[in-house]
Amino acid sequence: MRAGRSAVMVLLPLMVGAASCARTDSRPDRDRVDAGPVAAPVASPSTFGFGTPADEARIALWDRDVGPDGAGLPPGQGTVDQGAEVFRARCAACHGPTGTEGPFDVLVGGEPWGDAEAPRRRTIGNYWPHATTLFDYITRAMPQDEPGSLTADETYAVIAWLLARNGVVTDDVVLDAAALAGVHLPARHRFVPDDRRGGPEVR
Repeated sequence: MRAGRSAVMVLLPLMVGAASCARTDSRPDRDRVDAGPVAAPVASPSTFGFGTPADEARIALWDRDVGPDGAGLPPGQGTVDQGAEVFRARCAACHGPTGTEGPFDVLVGGEPWGDAEAPRRRTIGNYWPHATTLFDYITRAMPQDEPGSLTADETYAVIAWLLARNGVVTDDVVLDAAALAGVHLPARHRFVPDDRRGGPEVR
């Protein structure tokens, strides 16, 4: 037994030494190959050739802003009955069958709202100042799943329906650019022009 232990004790240092040699021989710098000088980076081009120039016709497709006075409204017209069909097909899923249920913004309602209820209870009938903003906003952002997909006639029609449901116009109205520009919403008097001067520090 004693001789066996001595043999083991002699073998262990030899094994440790062999392992150390193996680690020394496998150092990465022994196998490194000199690749020569590093090439200078290639300069970026001044342009990448993406896209095409925005000509007047292309700009006109996106230049759809409408002012409070109706400037920018396109040709077209729509009735309340036509608007009911548009609303049912393209708007009711988000705003409810009558525009009062949600789950998203409530669009119909003339009752006063308090701070605790805002902004959810701010409707076309009790908060919006300009009817023409409806055309501008719908054209840009609605329907949510396909903004800008409604035609001008469909947009006039759904606005006619919304205004009628808010008691702003009669059910027999035919809404076009001139008629929409002449609509005065009930909450218009709550807004005044921002004529402050002095920069961003003025509140």
